[in-house]
Amino acid sequence: MNGEGEIADPPTTIEVRGARVHNLKDVDVDIPLQRLVAIGGVSGSGKSSLALGVLYAEGARRYIEALSTYTRRRMAHAPRAAVDAVRHVPAALALRQRPGTAGVRSTFGTSTELLNVLRLMFSRLASHRCPNGHRLDPTIDVAAGLDLTCPECGAVFTPPGAEALAFNSAGGCPTCEGTGSVRGIDDATLVPDVDKTIADGAVRPWSMFGLTVMPQVAADFGVRIDVPYRELTDDERAVVMRGPEEKRHIAVTSKSGKLFELNFTYRNARRAVEEALNNATTEKGLARVNRFITVHECPDCDGTRLSEAARAPRIGDVGLADATAMTLDELADWVERLPATMPPDMAGMAQTLTTTLLGMAGRLRQLGLGYLTLDRAASTLSTGERQRVQLSRAVRNETTGVLYVLDEPSIGLHPANIDGLIGVMRDLLADGNSVVVVDHDVRVLREADWLIEIGPGSGAAGGSVIATAPPRSLGGVPGSRLGGFFDGTEAVVVRDRIPADRIFDDGRISLHTKEFRTVRPLTVAVPKHRLTAVTGVSGSGKTTLVLDSLVPALSSAGDLPAHVTAIDGAGISRVQVVDADPIGVNVRSTVATYSGVMDELRKVYAATPDAVAGGLGSADFSYNTGSLRCPRCSGTGQVVLDVQFLPDLDIECPDCAGSRYGPRAHEIRRPVDGGAGHALPDVLALTVTAATDVVGDIPRVRSKLRTLIDLGLGYLTLGEATPALSGGEAQRLKLAAELDREQSATLFVFDEPSVGLHPLDVRVLLRVLQRLVDRGGTVVVIEHDLDLIANADHIIDMGPGGGADGGAIVAEGAPDRIAHVPDSITGRYLARHLQ
Repeated sequence: MNGEGEIADPPTTIEVRGARVHNLKDVDVDIPLQRLVAIGGVSGSGKSSLALGVLYAEGARRYIEALSTYTRRRMAHAPRAAVDAVRHVPAALALRQRPGTAGVRSTFGTSTELLNVLRLMFSRLASHRCPNGHRLDPTIDVAAGLDLTCPECGAVFTPPGAEALAFNSAGGCPTCEGTGSVRGIDDATLVPDVDKTIADGAVRPWSMFGLTVMPQVAADFGVRIDVPYRELTDDERAVVMRGPEEKRHIAVTSKSGKLFELNFTYRNARRAVEEALNNATTEKGLARVNRFITVHECPDCDGTRLSEAARAPRIGDVGLADATAMTLDELADWVERLPATMPPDMAGMAQTLTTTLLGMAGRLRQLGLGYLTLDRAASTLSTGERQRVQLSRAVRNETTGVLYVLDEPSIGLHPANIDGLIGVMRDLLADGNSVVVVDHDVRVLREADWLIEIGPGSGAAGGSVIATAPPRSLGGVPGSRLGGFFDGTEAVVVRDRIPADRIFDDGRISLHTKEFRTVRPLTVAVPKHRLTAVTGVSGSGKTTLVLDSLVPALSSAGDLPAHVTAIDGAGISRVQVVDADPIGVNVRSTVATYSGVMDELRKVYAATPDAVAGGLGSADFSYNTGSLRCPRCSGTGQVVLDVQFLPDLDIECPDCAGSRYGPRAHEIRRPVDGGAGHALPDVLALTVTAATDVVGDIPRVRSKLRTLIDLGLGYLTLGEATPALSGGEAQRLKLAAELDREQSATLFVFDEPSVGLHPLDVRVLLRVLQRLVDRGGTVVVIEHDLDLIANADHIIDMGPGGGADGGAIVAEGAPDRIAHVPDSITGRYLARHLQ
């Protein structure tokens, strides 16, 4: 209240002053509250630094600090942002570009919580079965908590509740424990070469896991170890695979020739793997064991995850397993008809449950996920699919007064689904929330109420606010790099495409498949030495066609996947799949190490006068294992603080200031042109572009740095941890070793390479792809981005819809042709884009 006792007007903006997170340069900016605010800019300009590093970090931190200590210590800790002031920031939630990967027990149904409602429906509305197998008609008594009496046998029983139908608890199949699959040892992998003798190492686990005396023990059981394994009798093979754990007295000769007689307990081939699996404590150890393990569908539940009792309740002819095997679209149609099939006294309850499920499903279908089945393992969902699940749950929570920060929500979305995404964001605003979205899709940015453009360039060349305006006014803002994409002054097609009548002049890769999953039998041709885009709405079959059919067929060396009937890929001897998966698993992997620059720099610095005088070699300059690494953080650049009752906190190492090196490394400089030169830690702190001025005189380093710049990655620092790179950055970095090779025998496959790319960055990507084509490569991209699609030589459009409504090739040809195919959903949006 003010001095007169009146209520003061609520704040209308978040005020950010002096933001210095990452490359932000003392940014001052106001963000309107309860509006859709978009933050745009080229890759590396500082968009996420402002949205996540300032707005979300401060909103989350202040909310957490308002809670009790008991609660705070059970929550993730948000560090204080490097900013002078942030005023009027609401409690914040972030929907990140890379949601966490789900565990083996998570499905699309559990992650969306649709399965909770569906289980309740089958508990309350189903026909239940008595202990003697008789089926009872649906009754309201179940909802009233009453026991049921079978009219045929008189048995009294309690019908299963919703929890008893959950595969993660009481309703799980006992054989697979609710996972739908069972792991077993594949005997064929235990003896991969049956022409070998046991003495020569035919039983692979014995030689891998340090059981080299086991052949002698097997011989003591009467197994011939000096004949090819294929000649052994069934009884001998049974001893090798499943022989008893008995002790045998065996004579063993040491390396020095001395003879020892010792007792050894026999470990058959299968037991050797089981023990190795139990003892494996590292990823490397598990990988060694997993080569002997096979995973297959549970034979008892047929992969449904449910126990026989949980599969028993039925609504009409449909059981819970049948319902979860439906696509979301099919399930919604079935559920909508349910109330009319129920007894009159159950219609009201059925309608309530139906309305609840359809409301939840509606959001997901609006976001283009209607093609997914509820039993689909969540771990198999794409990044974009997982993010849209997150978004639908956020809207369903009906919060108010929350700041939602969305990081690239258009990832994985076909243009047809953008309208649904915008609708969901508007729903968040209608509930009284504020939405800040970081995105590159011009259609998403155009729908914002206010746009903040960060730039003008990347890394050190970015970090400033270059425009703030309503999107439609951006074209008139001097210095804006987005404005031309709103007012149409920027060209769409920027690449010389191959004329349609010459598309197959260099040959083709021909693929023929049978029906597989939701994809119908296909015959498709991919032109060689061209850029081909495979398009279609989510779930239309793009991944099945390319990653599950074309790639394995070309890589099979004659052993084709079961659903592939023929492949003619003459001339293609190498398939390179370039995906957006993170590079490395921890901060020890950096741009310098991955690109090979670090190896060259260590050699050069080891040859400096100071290093030679100190007796230092190349290995000493490794920040992972070398003697010059920072002793406090062991070369990670970070230390973990134990703050007792609060969660552990990762901070920049105070001893090395994040450089990863100890003081001695900073003293060893590489003289250049008579000057003092730079120390290796100083070089790693530079961007790729800046490093060319400092170490570009080293030929092999200059070549690698030049390649990174050509990939549009000149703004990255050499010491930047690779797991933190965006999907698009990771994809381009993976190409660093490919650009200058002859590629006429190579097929490159990219899965949504435009992820996280500004329209100007898409042009850089197109130049990279063109360089591969110029080297003779054949390039296939699975893509939704209309800029990239419009610049392809050839398009294979899948659809027309997703799931059961897709799986066919709707159209093939040049972009201009696809734009005029009436049945192509992609074509409709492409036609507008080309105009």
